[in-house]
Amino acid sequence: MTRSQNATQPQLPPLPGEILAYYQRGGENTRLREGAGRLEFWRTQDILRRLLPAAPARVLDVGGGTGIHAEWLAADGYAVEVVDPVPMHVERAGRLPGVTARLGDARSLPAEDAAYDVVLFLGPLYHLPERPDRVRALTEAHRTVRPGGVVVAATINRFAGLNDTLMQGNYFIPERRERTDAVSDHGRHRWSPADPHFTTAYFADPAEVPGEFTEAGLAHEGQYGVEGVAWLMGGVEEWLDDPERREAVLAASRRIESEPSLLGASGHVLTVGRRP
Repeated sequence: MTRSQNATQPQLPPLPGEILAYYQRGGENTRLREGAGRLEFWRTQDILRRLLPAAPARVLDVGGGTGIHAEWLAADGYAVEVVDPVPMHVERAGRLPGVTARLGDARSLPAEDAAYDVVLFLGPLYHLPERPDRVRALTEAHRTVRPGGVVVAATINRFAGLNDTLMQGNYFIPERRERTDAVSDHGRHRWSPADPHFTTAYFADPAEVPGEFTEAGLAHEGQYGVEGVAWLMGGVEEWLDDPERREAVLAASRRIESEPSLLGASGHVLTVGRRP
């Protein structure tokens, strides 16, 4: 049964206000285009270009934001549709050449069965703290991708906050340390008005994500550490400014991207599966 034929889908709760407010600030686009966030952007691009089928495959970019990845995918010749719950994101992504965009929730995608060659979740799993919601979203990916099609989902690593807070020196502030330690215990980053740096989120243990793929009916194929250990090294922003050093950083990160013992050190992990 296709989504358009199914009129009995349960009503989902709206996106929590603090998440909507965080993304409406527009900082995510800036983060990935400037500073150390460029490493995440370039490495995600590098990994996807090796994983995806050749253009002009159809790509559903779920939680695609303002289209930061949809833009280069469309330029590479892919047919890209962005689905995102933030109206400002949809409006901006829809302006990009070769990209269409509409509002939607990862847990109930406004898309037909088996309509896409690729489904990307480069953000939605961050903001689904409950496992049943994450599995439900991945089940939607399974439904909308064609048999044999690829699903790629990004997660924030369980200890990314601890590593980042320590690197920035904020771990020495007692209240920041307490909040950070709590996230490393259970993965739940709880939003606080006193902490504007991020919003309600879930930081995943890389080892748990393949099981969520399997529960959703997807055949798990591999995992890739996005930033590796390079993001934790002093001077990385300056290295990224130098084209020769940047290529060396990307090459080094590629060499260890699927080393199991180092997956947890990366800020983000891409998990890849396929609809059987």
